[in-house]
Amino acid sequence: MIKEIYLEDDPLWYKDAVIYELQVRSFYDGNGDGIGDFNGLIQKLDYLQSLGINVIWLLPVCPSPLKDDGYDISDYKDIHPDYGTIRDFKEFLRQAHERGIRVITELVLNHTSSQHPWFQRARTSKSGSVFRNYYVWSDSQEKYKDTRIIFKDFEHSNWTWDPEAKAYFWHRFYSHQPDLNYDNPRVRQEIMDVVDFWFELGVDGLRLDGVPYLYEREGSNCENLPETHAFLKELRGHVDKTFKNKMLLAEANQWPEDALSYFGKGDECQMAFNFPVMPRMFMAIQMEDRFPLIDIFDPPLTIPEVCQWALFLRNHDELTLEMVTDEERDYMYRAYASDPRTRINLGIRRRLAPLLGNNMRKIELMNVLLFSLPGTPVIYYGDEIGMGDNCYLGDRKGVRTPMQWGSDRNADFSTANPHKLYLPVITDPEYHYEAINVENQEAHLSSLLWRMKRLVSMRKNFKAFSRGSVKFFSPQNPKILAFVREYEEEKILVVANLSRFSQAVELDLGQYAGFVPEEVFSKNDFPVVKEAPYLLTMGPHNYFWFRLKKVSETVAAAKERVVPHLEIRDMEELMEERGRQKLKGEVLTDYLRSCRWFRSKGRIIRSLNIMENVAISSSQLLFLEVNYNEGMPEIYLLPLFYLPREKAAMLEQQFPQAVIAYLKVGETEGTLLDGIYCEDFQRMILDTIARKKRFRGEKGECLAYPGRLFRSLLADKAQPFAVSVQKAEQTNTSILYGNAFILKLYRKLEAGINPDLEIVKALTEKAGSTEIPPFAGAIEYHRKDGTFLHLGLLQAFAPNQGDAWSYALDNMGHYFERILARKEELKEVPPVPSLLECLDKIEENPSLKELLGGLYPEMMALLGQRTGELHLSLYSIKDDPDFSAEGFSQHYQRSIFQSMRSTGRQSFSLLQRYLNKLPEEIRSEAQGILASENKIIEHFSKVMERKISAMKIRIHGDFHLGQVLFTGKDFIIIDFEGEPARALSERRLKRSPLRDVTGMIRSFHYAAYAALLKHLALRAEDKEFLEFWIEALCNYLGGIYLRSYLKTVGDAPFLPRDKEEFATLFNAFLLEKAVYELGYELNHRPDWVIIPIKGIKDVLKYQ
Repeated sequence: MIKEIYLEDDPLWYKDAVIYELQVRSFYDGNGDGIGDFNGLIQKLDYLQSLGINVIWLLPVCPSPLKDDGYDISDYKDIHPDYGTIRDFKEFLRQAHERGIRVITELVLNHTSSQHPWFQRARTSKSGSVFRNYYVWSDSQEKYKDTRIIFKDFEHSNWTWDPEAKAYFWHRFYSHQPDLNYDNPRVRQEIMDVVDFWFELGVDGLRLDGVPYLYEREGSNCENLPETHAFLKELRGHVDKTFKNKMLLAEANQWPEDALSYFGKGDECQMAFNFPVMPRMFMAIQMEDRFPLIDIFDPPLTIPEVCQWALFLRNHDELTLEMVTDEERDYMYRAYASDPRTRINLGIRRRLAPLLGNNMRKIELMNVLLFSLPGTPVIYYGDEIGMGDNCYLGDRKGVRTPMQWGSDRNADFSTANPHKLYLPVITDPEYHYEAINVENQEAHLSSLLWRMKRLVSMRKNFKAFSRGSVKFFSPQNPKILAFVREYEEEKILVVANLSRFSQAVELDLGQYAGFVPEEVFSKNDFPVVKEAPYLLTMGPHNYFWFRLKKVSETVAAAKERVVPHLEIRDMEELMEERGRQKLKGEVLTDYLRSCRWFRSKGRIIRSLNIMENVAISSSQLLFLEVNYNEGMPEIYLLPLFYLPREKAAMLEQQFPQAVIAYLKVGETEGTLLDGIYCEDFQRMILDTIARKKRFRGEKGECLAYPGRLFRSLLADKAQPFAVSVQKAEQTNTSILYGNAFILKLYRKLEAGINPDLEIVKALTEKAGSTEIPPFAGAIEYHRKDGTFLHLGLLQAFAPNQGDAWSYALDNMGHYFERILARKEELKEVPPVPSLLECLDKIEENPSLKELLGGLYPEMMALLGQRTGELHLSLYSIKDDPDFSAEGFSQHYQRSIFQSMRSTGRQSFSLLQRYLNKLPEEIRSEAQGILASENKIIEHFSKVMERKISAMKIRIHGDFHLGQVLFTGKDFIIIDFEGEPARALSERRLKRSPLRDVTGMIRSFHYAAYAALLKHLALRAEDKEFLEFWIEALCNYLGGIYLRSYLKTVGDAPFLPRDKEEFATLFNAFLLEKAVYELGYELNHRPDWVIIPIKGIKDVLKYQ
């Protein structure tokens, strides 16, 4: 028996299941013989896991003549040789369970194949003997005449003459499927033994095929007899006594009240199919009227607490119309089976997509209903991609064709000669496998497959769908189906437009007055519910899933994060499916929002997935994919580390932000931490780089390597290093290793080259630069598809006294204090020339130099020199096409203008939207900026008026005072990632180095205002007075910085030599930077929006 080490210990697991029904022979051929098998199925388990299902329902896998696709079993305790062996089946079970997927298979307990040894023995045994009585025999066909014939198209009687036995045998299905005799205790014991066999192998559930027909009694219809229920109670009692967390599913194609009886009092089957719901879903959407669905749920049936209905749209059989009225059956035939060839028995042999005319809106809506109505949903293989069918294949084979994986031969189902396939693939033009296949749909996020993934994932987020009650509404518009699912505190409102036209509906939601409907996919809030009818307008075949939340819940996110408590069996469980679900559902989303390095706090998170985890020693590197209600998803890196509670206590006090969750592992209390704060993890990462280690994950591997200078940088350093996390909160996290190294761990990841690592490495190993900390090593993650992500950068540690921003704040604070000390004599601000005019007039401002103090202006000149040296170093790397300089062209200048105009339009649009929310004293200035929009755009257009002789090179990309370290006598430039809001590929573009220069000059402006705004000791009137001196200060410092920069780069060809060209480009970049800052501050720091507003006005004043 397989030990269920990967599955959650929940006896009600089937309630939260999403079941995927498949036929092994149809799914994937692992040995190239044209028939699917378990080796092939194992290869596709990752696909099923990515779909989000957590239960596989296998159609019959036992040896069989296959006259009824395996439902004619000839040996209950083996695997059909076409599919593999018992060993293969065990391996399949192990790997499915490892992925958190349970397995249900068939117990065909009503009948066997006529080739089963039991039947062959019975027909040769004496009448009345024990072995003869394994089956039901009669000397005539007159018994049980009130029993219906199920397969009317194939059988004219439930009795068939056997010439060997010289008697008639009873069969409810095909004549080659004789019914077992459950009045014989030997038969009942045989079936018990079969149940034991499969459950001992590790199967999680058994579907009891044809369960209503086990017994026969004269004068009855031989269905749903008391003896059947007595046997099921006996079977359930045996299973519960012998096994743990096993499930029995009744296939009882009966009216709801009869199907209900198969639950017993919770002591028969845990699950049963709700067959009558399925055809009525098709009727409702075709009639564009909710009545057929509402009617089948009226009156509501109460089922035992431990039981659950199973729902499906389509399966391996025909769309059965047994449990509908004659009138309803006639309607269904006319609506969905106008071609007589699609009709079989009392049903329609078609797949979902052809039934619905391949209408994607209808298909999605039907799946939404499947996932919304009470019960566990069952997806039939291939329906998640909209596969077609082939009604010319006979019987029900047309809906059992090979799964369509790709557009290659045989739909990538098999490498066999197409003639060897067990059934041909679909080649109908509308559903041809070259168009309808997994490979195509995986590549397109708007495909049916991706919609299904989103539906499955979203449904699993809410217990209300799987365990909740249901209450239907009765709006006046009959084309709208609306109901609420409730479970504990969860309330999900489902609204579906069954019509092909747009509809309006008013819902009586008075009992939910005060609740806010949150649309679950976008997480957008709709207007609060009031006592009055709630109006919704809906597009054709549209739907809503609303989470009804209390108004107080909308404010909850702003409160301080409460650390959650989790319990798991052992640490291995944490990375298994159920452990991941706990982390995703209860922990990680809230934790991310609390982290300084999480960059999208203003966006609404739609879902979070653990897309990869790599075990590195005793830690786990989690790659988190965060999806939002708008915009592209993002990937974040989070190392996990576990410590017992007593060991974690001190770390929790020092770094409260490190605590992800309190975790009880078995009986041990502990803490789940961000590993970056744990010393063991910190030392292990450096060791990984030093030793060039590799660690494999599920979808790729992490590799680390040292730089060329690693050993020499290490040579004179005392070891072991003292390790610590840099306490400054940043968009990445850095670890200090004594005075030797600093490791930056990138938090937000993107596929491709990170410019920070790329530039630092190139400057160190190609240009020999001294203005940066040298490159010492890196950590990367390489996917199996060849793409990669940079995870971390190791550099030599540069001793420093803090960053240039802090240094600037100190000096500007002193500047303001000196001005206030001389307030009476400094009543007027000296005339302020433009920044470019300051280049030639710096010496004419001795008062400003005196107010600033002599040293600080000199240091700004040194910073200009270091900036110039950086650009010269970058320009010098000419043997690498990613670095070699490129000349300006008029086409490029046009693109510069286009980019500037786009930035402007976005910022001005945002300013207009936020205008009324701004403080009154800022609003008038903001209105002035809005009035200048056309002037600003016109100013930007000057960059394309004439050809500019300049070059674009690799630059820093996000250059400001915070990206520079101050050593006490010099500056060191760090952090070459570029602007975090831009994509990696965009940050690696070559640009004019004047973007760096103007970025630094704008940083002077920010530092001046920040020093003014944060100076708590200043009176309001003092601040107003000092504000007049900021422009003079910034232009003066900017002039000193720029003059030193230009002197350093000299005649470097990357700058325009013509003064007019230089002024055009410089002023445009300076203005663009201020306009960009306007949009940034409106989004992130509205209190600071005055700074870019002032900056824009200052630039415009001199134009």
